Amino acid sequence: MQIREVPRRQAQSAAGAMRSPMSAMMLAMFATMASFYVAGRLWQDAQNRVYLIQELDRRTGQGRAAISVDDTLKVVACRQQGKRLASLEMDLAAAKHDGFVGKYTSETNGTHSRKKPLIVIGIMTSFGRKNYRDAVRKSWLPTGSMLKKLEDEKGIVVRFIVGRSANRGDSFDREIDDENRSTNDFLILDDHIESDEELPKKTKSYFANAAETFDAEFYAKVNDDIYINVDTLSAMLETHWDKPRVYIGCMKSGEVFSEATHKWYEPDWWKFGDGKSYFRHASGQMFVISRAVAQFISINRSVLRTYAHDDVSVGSWMIGLAVKHVNEAKLCCSSWPSGAMCSAL
Repeated sequence: MQIREVPRRQAQSAAGAMRSPMSAMMLAMFATMASFYVAGRLWQDAQNRVYLIQELDRRTGQGRAAISVDDTLKVVACRQQGKRLASLEMDLAAAKHDGFVGKYTSETNGTHSRKKPLIVIGIMTSFGRKNYRDAVRKSWLPTGSMLKKLEDEKGIVVRFIVGRSANRGDSFDREIDDENRSTNDFLILDDHIESDEELPKKTKSYFANAAETFDAEFYAKVNDDIYINVDTLSAMLETHWDKPRVYIGCMKSGEVFSEATHKWYEPDWWKFGDGKSYFRHASGQMFVISRAVAQFISINRSVLRTYAHDDVSVGSWMIGLAVKHVNEAKLCCSSWPSGAMCSAL
C-alpha cells in the first residue's frame, strides 16, 4: 500500500506545476489588455478636451461672444459722443442764457420750418364765465390775427381751458362751441366733465392734452381772473432753459383743514400727518412746468392721485420726481411784487 501511494502524489504535484504557468500567463494577458483599454480612454478624453478648447477659441474668435471687440468699440464711441452732446447742451444753455439764441427753437421738416412754442398758457375757465374771458381778451390776450402773431413771433400759445357738460351737447356745450368758432382760442377737454369739484382732475387733463397737442418748452396754468405780462414771463423763462425738469411758481404751504364745513376742507387731511400742514407747492393762481414734467403727467394721468385742490395735487406729483422747485416771487399774483408777471384782475 505504501509503495503505490508515492507515484499518485508525484502525479498530482506535476499537474499543479503545469496549471501555475497557465494562470500567470492569463493574468498577464488580461493586465496587458486592461492597460491598453485605460490608455485608449485617456487618450480619447484628452482629444475631446483639445477639440472643445479649439472649438471655444474658434467661436470666440469669430465674434460669437456676448460683446465682440467691434461692439465694445461702438459702445466706447457712443459714450464719447454722449459726453460731447452733454457738453454742447451746456454750451447751448449758456448761450441762451446770455441772449445769443432766439427765444424759442425751430424744427425743420422737409422744406417747411416749424417753430416750437416757448410756452402754452392754459387759462382755466368754465360755463357762465364769458365776462371773465372777455375781460382777459380786452386786457392782455390779443384776438384774431394778433393772437396768431403772438404764437408765430413770440412762441406764446394761449388757450382757454374748459371741459364738457355732463349732458353732452346741451346749451352749455353749444355756447362754448359757438364762442370758440368766433375766437378760436379754446382748448376743449372732451375727456373731462366740467365741475367745480373736479378742478384738480381738470388741471391734470389740461397738462396731459396740452403736452400731446403742443410740443412746447413750458406749460403754464392760470386762472381766468389773472392778468399776465407775457413779455416779462418770456424773459423769466429764458433763465430756466438749462433745467429740463422745473416747477416754477409762488411757493407756499399752509394748514390742512379737517372740518367738512370749511371752505378749504381736505377729505384726505389725515394723510398729511399730525401737524396737518401741506407740503411746499406753487399757488394755484399761476404756475409753470417744463415739457418733461408735462409729458410725465400725460403718460401717468391714470395713476396720478388728486386731492381737494389742484395746486396741492400738482405739488404732490412733484414730490416723487427729480424736479427743480423754483420759488418765483413775481408769480405771486395777489401780492403785486415789484416786476410782477401777473396780477389779479
